[in-house]
Amino acid sequence: MKEFWIEIGESFSDKVKKNLIKSAAQFCDALLVGSRDVENARKTGVKTAAKSGDCDINVLEIFDKNKVKKLKAMGKTVAVKVNMTGREDEKTIAEAVESSCDYIILYCPDWKVIPLENVIAMTRGKTKLLAEVSCARDAKLALETLELGADGVVLKTSSVDEVAETAAVTKEQALKIEIVPAKVVELKQIGTGARVCVDTCDLMKLGEGILAGCQSSGLFLVQAEVYESPYVETRPFRVNAGPVSLYTLSSLSKTRYLSELKAGDEVLIVDREGKVRSTHVGRVKIEWRPMMLIEAECGERRIRTIVQNAETIRLVTREGSKSVAELEAGDEVLVYITEEGGRHFGTLVKEEMVIER
Repeated sequence: MKEFWIEIGESFSDKVKKNLIKSAAQFCDALLVGSRDVENARKTGVKTAAKSGDCDINVLEIFDKNKVKKLKAMGKTVAVKVNMTGREDEKTIAEAVESSCDYIILYCPDWKVIPLENVIAMTRGKTKLLAEVSCARDAKLALETLELGADGVVLKTSSVDEVAETAAVTKEQALKIEIVPAKVVELKQIGTGARVCVDTCDLMKLGEGILAGCQSSGLFLVQAEVYESPYVETRPFRVNAGPVSLYTLSSLSKTRYLSELKAGDEVLIVDREGKVRSTHVGRVKIEWRPMMLIEAECGERRIRTIVQNAETIRLVTREGSKSVAELEAGDEVLVYITEEGGRHFGTLVKEEMVIER
């Protein structure tokens, strides 16, 4: 099992530290903190790593053979940080391995794959190699390099969302969001528009699709083209998502307009239980088709989406899915309600007042 550590920078605000420490209890194997934060970190029950203080893992910023020997004689678990900038750093790693260090935390400023491959080959079976990363994407690369990958990652971030996404990559856990029912209150044909089919690099099944909507704070779960129909062949890689202006999720913390998507971009696949996995766009297909406006209410919130007016487009429900051609007022469909606020290039700004109709 790969290890997942979170490094909490000493310069982070108290609020950021508190949120990250709270997330640690759910996701990580160890918290790498400054000496002032050791006590708070220990309250999570997660292992603590620090340069000093009453911690579980002693971290050396600079390799010191004598210090390692002393700590090991005391029965301590030792980790050594190494900044990989050239071949001379490989010698430091070799010495750390010979000194029986328990962990080597490797930072590659340029994040080149070849140096990481060399170190994986050097340390395999002798010590645990952890790669220092700043995002889930880099974590995935580190864990897959040379097929075997690093033994784990140390994530340095101030983002709780990034913690969850990196945990999913590291632990191969399914991310989850809260999908809730909304009652359809109005349906309206609105003429022709440019709609987007998102062809992904994955295969979806019944109850899976992508989230799309007119408002970033309320997205409808549109099922992939997996429903057996007399009209067309199934295309389990495709979601007929709606017009170019709709929002969709490219990550748990960021939206994109459907018009922006292109081959290679990341999008999220979601199922009716709220399980989330990431995939990439294989192609985007835009064609002009007749459209339908759907309005629904969830609590006091009214949200909207627009879809192609065709029998093959289906919205996910609690127990199945329903063609938009058969939808009626009073039907319930599944949606994702997010926090209200403004979006700046897809990133939520809670404090900004934006009204989306």
